[in-house]
Amino acid sequence: MRCRGAGSGTPRAVPRCIAACLSSILLAAACATTPHRATSGPDVVVLLPDAEGKTGAIVVSAGGGERLLTEPGQAVTVVPGAAPGEPFVMTDAAVRAAVGPALEALPQPPAQFVLYFRWKSPELTGESQARVRDVVRTIKERASTDVSVVGHTDTVGDKPYNYGLSLERARAVAGLLAAEGVDPSILDISSHGKDNPLIPTGDQVPEPRNRRVEVTVR
Repeated sequence: MRCRGAGSGTPRAVPRCIAACLSSILLAAACATTPHRATSGPDVVVLLPDAEGKTGAIVVSAGGGERLLTEPGQAVTVVPGAAPGEPFVMTDAAVRAAVGPALEALPQPPAQFVLYFRWKSPELTGESQARVRDVVRTIKERASTDVSVVGHTDTVGDKPYNYGLSLERARAVAGLLAAEGVDPSILDISSHGKDNPLIPTGDQVPEPRNRRVEVTVR
C-alpha cells in the first residue's frame, strides 16, 4: 500500500495498522508507505487536518486501485492484495480511539510572532512591546531550546544600512527576551535587512509592516 499527496509530497512510513496523515504541513504532504502490521487485520488510512484546521489531500494506492481522500476524517480500509475500499468518514471519537496516543506524541508546530518597529529605529511600536510578554510566555510554556530572532526592514535606504538596522532590531528583541528570563544561548539572532519584505514593494518604499522582527519558537 502507498499513500501520496494529491499534489506534491514525500511518502513517509507510518508504524502500526493506522496511517494518520496530518496534511502537508505536519507529515510532509502525504502519509504512509507500507505500515508495519500489528495484527492480521486490514490497514486503515485516515486524513486529518493540521494544527490550523487545514486539510490537504492524499491518494491511497493498493492492489492496482487508488482512492482519493480530500475531507477531514475521511478514511479508507486496505486489505493486503486488494484495491482500497470505498472511502468513509470516521467520527472524532473513532479517530481518537485509533490514533490518539500517536497524535498526542507529535511535536507542537512552531509558534511565530511578528513584532513591528518605528521608522528607522530599533524601538518597538507600543502594540508590539506588549506582545513581547506573549513571546516570553510561549518560550517558557514550551520549555523551548530553539528560538530564532530575525530582523527585517522596509526598502528605504541602501543594503548595508538596512542590514545593520535589522540586526540592531533583532538584538533589541533578544535583549528584551533575556531581560524576562529567557536564556540567551537558545536565541539564534540573524538579519535579513531589506531583502525579504513581508509586503513586497518597490525600492525606497516606507512600508511599516516590513519594519519587523520575526520570532519563531520551536
